[in-house]
Amino acid sequence: MKSTPNQDPRLLRRKRVQAGLSQGDLAAQAEISQSYMSMLEAGRASASAPVLARIADALDCQIGDLMPPEPSVAGTAA
Repeated sequence: MKSTPNQDPRLLRRKRVQAGLSQGDLAAQAEISQSYMSMLEAGRASASAPVLARIADALDCQIGDLMPPEPSVAGTAA
């Protein structure tokens, strides 16, 4: 069974591009390898909480900005 990554790969890439950083630049700032950053953006790896915190810090955003949206439950009142 394939596990879902902790981070949203599309949001991670979008934030990186908006920040004007290459994968290598962001990886260096987050103290991870460029190949691991590539895997995170492709959804082939799941970042730990400490790694997500370093990425968010490098992107000047909150960890929640890199997370998938909460699934909505149909039929529930807001």
